[in-house]
Amino acid sequence: MEFAIRFGADAVYLATDRFGMRARADNFSLDDMPRVVDYAHERGVAVHVTCNTQMYERDLDDLADYLRVLGESGIDAFIIGDLGAFSLAREQAPDVDIHVSTQASISNTRAALTWYNLGAKRIVCAREMSLADIAAMRAALPDDLEIETFVHGSMCMAVSGRCLISDFMTDRSGVAGNCAQPCRWKYALQEETRPGQYFPIEEDDRGSYIMNAKDLCMLEHLDALREAGVNSLKIEGRNKKAFYVATVVNAYRQVLDGADPADFMGELDTVSHRPYGTGFYFGPAHQTPQDDRYTRNYHWAFEVVESEGGIATGLCRNRFAEGDELEVLSPHEPVRTVVVRDLRYVGVDPDHPGFPPAADVFPGPVQVANRTMELYSFTCPFELSPHDILRIKA
Repeated sequence: MEFAIRFGADAVYLATDRFGMRARADNFSLDDMPRVVDYAHERGVAVHVTCNTQMYERDLDDLADYLRVLGESGIDAFIIGDLGAFSLAREQAPDVDIHVSTQASISNTRAALTWYNLGAKRIVCAREMSLADIAAMRAALPDDLEIETFVHGSMCMAVSGRCLISDFMTDRSGVAGNCAQPCRWKYALQEETRPGQYFPIEEDDRGSYIMNAKDLCMLEHLDALREAGVNSLKIEGRNKKAFYVATVVNAYRQVLDGADPADFMGELDTVSHRPYGTGFYFGPAHQTPQDDRYTRNYHWAFEVVESEGGIATGLCRNRFAEGDELEVLSPHEPVRTVVVRDLRYVGVDPDHPGFPPAADVFPGPVQVANRTMELYSFTCPFELSPHDILRIKA
C-alpha cells in the first residue's frame, strides 16, 4: 500500500482477512483499518475495501458487523458483487460509497442502471467488455455513475473470474477467494484404451497450457480509455510484491500525466509477468498456451533509507555487488543508473529487524551485499529519496 501511494495511485483497493477474493494473501486485519485509512487519507488517497466473494447464509450475521466496523474506520468505498452484501452495506454503513465488483459481470446498460438505482456509485465493468461497448454504455448512463475498468495484471479464463474448476479439482473455491489456478496447469489427453499414455493438446518441449490467459496491459491505450468515458483505471496487484506495485503504478501514473507510453512499456517488462495482451478491449482475448512461467527480468536490489552527502544507505533486497549497475526507480523521475562504488556493510536496521548479524560480519567495506533486509551503503552521484527502488538485471 505504501509503495502504491508513493508511486502515484489515487486510490488503493485492499481486503481484510475476510470476504475478499485473495484469501491466501497476507491481508490487513480489521483492527489495522483505522491506521490504514489515516495513512492513505493523510496523503490524499482513497481506500476501497473488497467484500466481493460469493456470500452464503452462514456469512450474513458476521457480515453485518463486519461492514459496520469497516464503515466506522472511515473507508471510502466497498467493492461488492453480491446483492445481499450490497443491501447490508447500505444499512450498516450508509455513508460509504458502494462500487459494484467485476464479480457481478456488469456488461450492459440495464444491469448498470439497476445497480445505480439501488445506490451504487461506481461499476467495475466485466472484463469481457470491448472498448466500443464500454463507450456505448457510458453514453447511456447518468454522469454521476462512475465506470472503472481493469487496465493491467492477471486475467482469468472464466467469465469475470466466476470459475468452478478449482473447486471441482482441488476443493478450493475460486469464488470464495481461494483459487488454485488450475487454468495455469499443463494438460494432456489420455485415450481410453491406452491408460498411462498421454497426448499433449498443443505441444512444445514443456507441454501445453490451453487455458493460460495472457496478462492484461493497456498502457499504450490510456487515451482511448479516456475517450470512452472511463473514470477510473484499476491495476490488479494484490498477491504481488511491492517492487511490482511500485513499477507498474509508476508507469501508468507517468503516462497518465503525459509521458510517452513508448518510454514506459519497457518498465513493465522489468517485473514478473506473463506475455502481455489487451484482453477483450479490441477483440477476443488470447491465451498463452506455451508456458505457465512468469518472465522475470529484474530483481529488486536495494531500498533507500537515507541519502546524504553522496552516500546512499538502505536495505538489501536481493544480492548485488561492487561494480554492478543498478537502475533507480523514483516517483515522477526518469529512470537513472548508478554503478555501485565503495560498497559497505552497515548493519541491522532497527526499524526492519531481521536475523542478527553473524559473528564474523562487521561494519565496513565488502564486495557483495547479500544479507537481506540489512543495511548497506555506497556512493551515489545524485541524491536519492527514502523508499526509492534500485533494481538489477536478473
